[in-house]
Amino acid sequence: MKAFAFLEEPKDKLGITMILDKGLPPAFLRDYLRICGEYINFAKFGWGTSAVLDRDVVEEKIDIYRRDGIKTYPGGTLFEVAYSKGLFKEYLDECEELGFDTVEISDGSIDLSLKEREKVIREAKERGFTVLTEVGKKSVEMDRKITLEERIKLIKRDIEVGADYVIVEGRESGKSIGLFDSKGNIKVEDFKTLINSVPLEKVIFEAPQKHQQVYFILNIGPHVNLGNIPYEDVISLETLRRGLRGDTFGKV
Repeated sequence: MKAFAFLEEPKDKLGITMILDKGLPPAFLRDYLRICGEYINFAKFGWGTSAVLDRDVVEEKIDIYRRDGIKTYPGGTLFEVAYSKGLFKEYLDECEELGFDTVEISDGSIDLSLKEREKVIREAKERGFTVLTEVGKKSVEMDRKITLEERIKLIKRDIEVGADYVIVEGRESGKSIGLFDSKGNIKVEDFKTLINSVPLEKVIFEAPQKHQQVYFILNIGPHVNLGNIPYEDVISLETLRRGLRGDTFGKV
């Protein structure tokens, strides 16, 4: 039973929370997940971090996450490195052998045609992986060239060809990319257009900053799917979803 359980009112299903793991040690994870494991749905081994860790460490971490029902996957950048080298099959083989149950398909730093994108999504699904795709570029200059209409079209297409969820790029900083301006504030008109154009239950918004999390929760609801959450902010985010912090108290 939770402390102060008498204060909690029944809530509808809350949204997905995806954390960014940049190299947390296994011993830390064991204690950490005792505190907040039940509030995490996906753990992303950020960008190429899993490729600089020993295999036994990666396998141990995946197993620890799995015990709490948390799906794990390598960052999209690692997929892009493998794909650009013509090693996609080997990449999927390694993900499977290590124990990852999810993969991310992105083109943040490479060019990936719609035909190629569809092909790799389908191949990963056929191998039994949960597939996340990502819409957006890592470079601010390149990301600005993508129109809102193009983002919406790509989100819908990825879902149609089999992606389980589509991530709206926000990067670790939450600035100058996708729905965020250079200060990390939401581009309100773009936000309104996007949320009225796509199936929100299939979309994960990267929102590393607290004020972004608050905005999404207040304007979509506590069921909004949020990603790139710093590991130390999981409990904070959960209180925001439940109206247990001043920013959302009495508003959700």
